[in-house]
Amino acid sequence: MRVTAIHIAPGRRLPVKYVDAVTAEAGKGLVGDRYHGARHRHVTLQAQDDLDLAAADLGLDFQPGQTRRNITVDVGPVPTKPGERLRIGDVELEVVRIAAPCRILDDTIAPGAAAALRRRAGTCFRLLTGGEIRVGDEVVPTSVEKAV
Repeated sequence: MRVTAIHIAPGRRLPVKYVDAVTAEAGKGLVGDRYHGARHRHVTLQAQDDLDLAAADLGLDFQPGQTRRNITVDVGPVPTKPGERLRIGDVELEVVRIAAPCRILDDTIAPGAAAALRRRAGTCFRLLTGGEIRVGDEVVPTSVEKAV
């Protein structure tokens, strides 16, 4: 699994901007993004193969940035269980919850987009460590050792 796109938006309802790389700050989020400084929702991640299925259901192609998610990877599955972790470069992320599609997508993509993205809208993560995330970075699921 590899990062294929990164998008940030400076504020709510403001257009997202494609970037080749972004600084991730542990416990804060992606520098320059509207959720930087949020308590738990630091970054959202989606899979292109899920977007392709949603586009087929919708009967309309759309770009990954139109979903307003931060990071797009080439293939899933994207972890969804709270506590699951993955690493992108030096940055470790932990699942907070599944990201629900917003009805705004019906206005920005097409009517029915939110329904087509249901269960395909990605996952919200918190940042456990900081570093740079770049397009092309490998995404690796990691396990958490449980104390016995």
